[in-house]
Amino acid sequence: MKRSNVITPEGATRLRNELSDLWKNKRPAVTKALAAAAAEGDRSENAEYIYRKKQLREMDRRIRYLQKRTSEIQVVEHKPGDQSRVYFSAWVELEDKAGTIKIFRIVGSDEFDFDERFISIDSPLARALIKKQRDDEISVKTPSGIIQYYINRIWY
Repeated sequence: MKRSNVITPEGATRLRNELSDLWKNKRPAVTKALAAAAAEGDRSENAEYIYRKKQLREMDRRIRYLQKRTSEIQVVEHKPGDQSRVYFSAWVELEDKAGTIKIFRIVGSDEFDFDERFISIDSPLARALIKKQRDDEISVKTPSGIIQYYINRIWY
């Protein structure tokens, strides 16, 4: 499944800052450490050299990903006209049958963070929520079965 390209302004800033930091600060430091390790001689048994080469490869992979991704993303800066319904960037308060309250924000696939209560627009829960409004009931298929939620509140 292809990921959506939408992202919040905060998420776009985070991705661009990470790219800038990797390219301007971290990569030059790793390159310098790699050159110092290479100068020590026999590279085949030089653990520092092997580690720095691996670190540089991983960093370059992340840089390439971020460069490609930041050129593809579409920053959604406006709030929807109908704020009584759930759309991208909405905060939603849900209640399950047991009365447990959960609050989530619908964000782009590059920004999801369960600790922050950010869920991807591509997730089953977000898909079930889109275009719903307060007092609607939704059903979400999970690995442990179908869970039903009641929408208590929506805000942006």
